[in-house]
Amino acid sequence: MHAKFLQLDSFLTSHQQFWRFEPFLVTCNGGVPWREDYPQLSSWLASLSDLQIEELKLDSKQLRCQLSEFIPQLISTSAFTQLKPLQLDGLRLDRSLRAGVPGRKLDQIVSMGEAALKCQHGSEWLEWCSGKGYLGRVLADCSRKPVTSFEYQRSLCDSGQRVANQLNLPMTFVQGDALSSSALSVLNPNQHAIALHACGDLHVSLIEKASSVGVPALTISPCCYHLIQDNHYQPLSLSGKLSELKLTQSELRIPLQETVTGGERVKKHRFLEMSYRLGLDLILREVLGRRDYTPIPSVKKSQLSAGFSAFCQWAAELKHLSLPKDLAFDDFYLRGIEHYWQMERFSLVQQPFRRSIEMWLVYDKALYLQEKGYKVSLATFCSEKTTPRNILIQATKP
Repeated sequence: MHAKFLQLDSFLTSHQQFWRFEPFLVTCNGGVPWREDYPQLSSWLASLSDLQIEELKLDSKQLRCQLSEFIPQLISTSAFTQLKPLQLDGLRLDRSLRAGVPGRKLDQIVSMGEAALKCQHGSEWLEWCSGKGYLGRVLADCSRKPVTSFEYQRSLCDSGQRVANQLNLPMTFVQGDALSSSALSVLNPNQHAIALHACGDLHVSLIEKASSVGVPALTISPCCYHLIQDNHYQPLSLSGKLSELKLTQSELRIPLQETVTGGERVKKHRFLEMSYRLGLDLILREVLGRRDYTPIPSVKKSQLSAGFSAFCQWAAELKHLSLPKDLAFDDFYLRGIEHYWQMERFSLVQQPFRRSIEMWLVYDKALYLQEKGYKVSLATFCSEKTTPRNILIQATKP
């Protein structure tokens, strides 16, 4: 793992111009970081049709192959981002354990639960950031070992405890803040700690606290790396701390830009919102003379159906701006669509680096646990179609 981390670190550091940018802002401001040094890459991107862009976005292997003509190391480095899938048989659960859980989320919970059960250590479980305790129910039912479900929201604790009592499961919900020092009180050396998609600082907090207490095992699927309190990612391992990379919150979002689980409706909303924002940016620059991008708050999906001009009027009122009454909204919207596809071209170059950045973050956590005396393994616990955040960190005390 240490050798792979160093290889990824060197690769990401030496190829920063291909991933260290925001496609949306680059489109607004003009110019790309590789245009002068890689004119052939720019020409290839410009030659792509809208349909080809969509196809390459959905076919990472083909995209990596074509981009390797301009960035040769993409092929060799991809070996350091590949993880073997766990061999899982599938758990047969009582219908009561499945109630209220959406299909894709249920698949994640069942796979994660089986993975943890296959390597269980200790005499009890700790379910970190448990929500209503869906995963804890699986662990409690299948192992009959007690589960402590730790959750921030009191309402979720109350709901989860009520269902656990009805099902006669050995679960105890504890309300508390996972980022506070007081959270240490729920950990003990008999627990196998588990966290499914605990975000950013939440899974980091578990890794640090659990290793300090000396829990016998951890099973963690990290998620939402950008949800941190600091402006930059704070590496855990010694190798991570020595790295030149200082990932910003914005850069920590890059691994999360996958769209494999989004349906046609999600894609349509994204297309409308991005083309609306890009069209509005053109208006603000060319009509109102603004030089820099003007941030616009999040918009409700329902507002997008009102059309581009309504979106612009909404944004103008929000930012206390006055738009001309005779503005050619249709023309700016069509240009916004052109800019949308330009943004998608730029994002193609960044796309192959997403998993590399995520694996850099995962290896940093794995190496830290090794430094704390754990035997660590990495694998995928479900398919990318189930969730792109399918990496599983398993750590056990020898």
